[in-house]
Amino acid sequence: MAYLRYIESMFEVLVYVYENYWQGDACPELHHLGRKLTAAGFEAEEIQAALVWLDGLNTAAQSTQICLPPEESASPHNTRHANQGVQAQSSDSLRIYSVTEQEHLGAESLGFVSFLESSGVLPPHMREIVLDRAMAAPGDPLSLDDLKIIVLMVYWSFGEEPDALVLDELCDDTEQRIAH
Repeated sequence: MAYLRYIESMFEVLVYVYENYWQGDACPELHHLGRKLTAAGFEAEEIQAALVWLDGLNTAAQSTQICLPPEESASPHNTRHANQGVQAQSSDSLRIYSVTEQEHLGAESLGFVSFLESSGVLPPHMREIVLDRAMAAPGDPLSLDDLKIIVLMVYWSFGEEPDALVLDELCDDTEQRIAH
């Protein structure tokens, strides 16, 4: 039961950070954020877990932004930058999930990632960060609600806000849905 509380607590801290620092550039550095979270009443263990997770998110987002090639380097005529940065994913490519990813994420979360990707709202570089951060999150399998928080945090780390329909899907309580 204590482990379940720990999982919920870390995600509560992440939701608090998203809600209070929705403009990512307004978020203080992690050591200052830790103090603010303590002042907000979160426990040291849940703050530490969230800060470690956020540090991984910051590292992944910054690495991706640094590695993404400029638009002109994607041109087949410009081979000077061909081996630098992240190569764009072909529309014919397919993401294969490892057994470990399948077990940790579960069918429901993998289906949701696929839905976001096929809808065109989760580009491959952001999908990979979502998967990386989901694999770094506690829970086996990861709940869909926790995955939605991770997706929001990935958007936040890039300084982007999902459009209204995506935001509605991410904030929708799936347990309250009625099948028609």
